[in-house]
Amino acid sequence: MQAASVRPLPLAPCVSFILLRDDCVLLEQRRADKPIDPGMVMVPGGHMEPGETQEDTLIRELAEELSIVPHDARYVCSLLHPTDELQLLHYYLVTEWSGEIQALEAESVFWHPVSQLDRLDIAPDHIAIHEARRLYGA
Repeated sequence: MQAASVRPLPLAPCVSFILLRDDCVLLEQRRADKPIDPGMVMVPGGHMEPGETQEDTLIRELAEELSIVPHDARYVCSLLHPTDELQLLHYYLVTEWSGEIQALEAESVFWHPVSQLDRLDIAPDHIAIHEARRLYGA
């Protein structure tokens, strides 16, 4: 019997940011022209660049995606998310920031009630949001 050919997906480290306010979480709807997860609703984030730390990526991506600067960010967890690539998502809870939130790269960003997350297909973000609330009482 011949062994099956196994082709692992390339690992893509990413940083995702959970912003909570008034029992709502900030979500984005990705643009339809994005090559990975087009049109999907999810927690905002982005790929780590070679040589970047998670903190470097967090600061850069918050500026690029939302036009904000974090003042308080806490590590939550890391989860795998297989899409067209195998994403290793490092989640951070951002509780304080400066700047006005804008959708610079997504189709839109919006506040969504945490109590209604089960209505959205946003795994593994759903797990990370609940873990952030469990760990930090957010």
